[in-house]
Amino acid sequence: MELYFISTILAGAVIIPLAVKTLFPYLLIDLLYFGVLLRILLKYVASRRRRPPFFALDRFLEQTAALPDKPFIVFGDETYTYADTDKKSNKIANALQSQPGYEAGVTVALFMGNEPSFLFTWLALAKLGSPVALLNYNIRSMSLLHCFNCCKAKVLIAAAELKVAVEDVLPSLLEQGVTVLLLAKCCDTPGIESFSDKVEEASDAPLPRSLRSHITPKSPAVYIYTSGTTGLPKAALVSQNRFVSAMAVTSSYGVTSKDIMYVNLPLYHTAGFLIGFLGCIEIGSTIVLKRKFSASQFWDDCRKYNVTVVQYIGEVMRYLCCTPKRDNDRDHKVRLAIGNGVRAEVWREFLNRFGNIKVLEFYASTEGNVGFLNYAGKIGAVGRVHFLHQKLFPYILVKYDTECDEPMRDASGLCIEASKGETGLLVSKITDIAPFVGYAQNEEQTEKKKLRNVLKKGDLYFNTGDLMKIDKDNFIYFQDRVGDTFRVILYEWSL
Repeated sequence: MELYFISTILAGAVIIPLAVKTLFPYLLIDLLYFGVLLRILLKYVASRRRRPPFFALDRFLEQTAALPDKPFIVFGDETYTYADTDKKSNKIANALQSQPGYEAGVTVALFMGNEPSFLFTWLALAKLGSPVALLNYNIRSMSLLHCFNCCKAKVLIAAAELKVAVEDVLPSLLEQGVTVLLLAKCCDTPGIESFSDKVEEASDAPLPRSLRSHITPKSPAVYIYTSGTTGLPKAALVSQNRFVSAMAVTSSYGVTSKDIMYVNLPLYHTAGFLIGFLGCIEIGSTIVLKRKFSASQFWDDCRKYNVTVVQYIGEVMRYLCCTPKRDNDRDHKVRLAIGNGVRAEVWREFLNRFGNIKVLEFYASTEGNVGFLNYAGKIGAVGRVHFLHQKLFPYILVKYDTECDEPMRDASGLCIEASKGETGLLVSKITDIAPFVGYAQNEEQTEKKKLRNVLKKGDLYFNTGDLMKIDKDNFIYFQDRVGDTFRVILYEWSL
């Protein structure tokens, strides 16, 4: 009898886990991720309760105090530690304070490519309490002027190589009384002041915290622009609070302080700036900064700098798979690729060719209030949905009429929920936890992204403009984009 009892227990110990795995194949990974989400939530709440308010800059200053000699930015043959970066940004901030036409707290536009000075300058402006407009360095003429005017900037800081582009809009800038600074040691164009010479002469003494005492969690931190493929770009306002939440989420990606992240996406865009730059600040890791993406140099750079984490968007992986095959394709230390927009067939080809790299696909948008993460690694999916996500960030897929270009509604005027396995428009409820701030100086476009009377009269949702589908296993897949929401990144691809 005792032997029978023991045998039953042993059999149960074997059968029950197998049964659970068969019936609920994603239970364990879901539970593990729930634990990660709980830690993120607690971390976020703790940071919100700190006094004085805690922002992204404060995290950088914490990391600088804890890791002063650790490499923070690697750019070609140049290496800047956390302490170096802190001092460089102090010099820029002190030079700005002495610059006629600048006052701490005013909005400043950055017109620069991927280079360390971009990061130094943003940190300097954060220390001065100034919101920053991140201008796409590819835009010119009226588009450049439009983007500058969107955020009501009072100062433009431009890279030396973009001098001609600045000169093209200079009369309009001077007419508005804008201070124009060029990152060069000298400039002979009237109306444009050289700035690098002033930075060299400036002190690297820390800036008093009082300069940013006016900042609240709802204050604008940066303006990030949509691509403008169906019109002029729109400036999405990204608040200080959004920064803190984005940094907290980064810790769920599995990046650690020992990692070295390869950032070759443009810093003027959400992926490069929030996930690459701010993500590394949150974790305390090292950035290998590349001026622009190059498929032919990608893996050589990864080997040279011992890169462990890479980023991708859209067709990056396809470009990499299109390069000539080499015997050393798997000779690298990359363990994690973070991004969005990779097609299933390219995903498989990438893994087959370049080795066992964890691909962490996610769904999000700069101005949106909903996001998903494919933490289970299901090829082709942009994320996995579950009840906890639904409770924190209520969303729904609603039936969409592609011909009329609007959601379908029932007789009472409410939206019709799409069934599981059916394609529908993703909309997310606008709440205090999941706000939608909108676009600077563009109330019309802000209003267009709001959808009312979705599940009940008077409710308010953010319209992502994306058609999605959820399968029987609760994985969510991107299907298509609708209306004028098509988003691409204007980027110079180099093969």
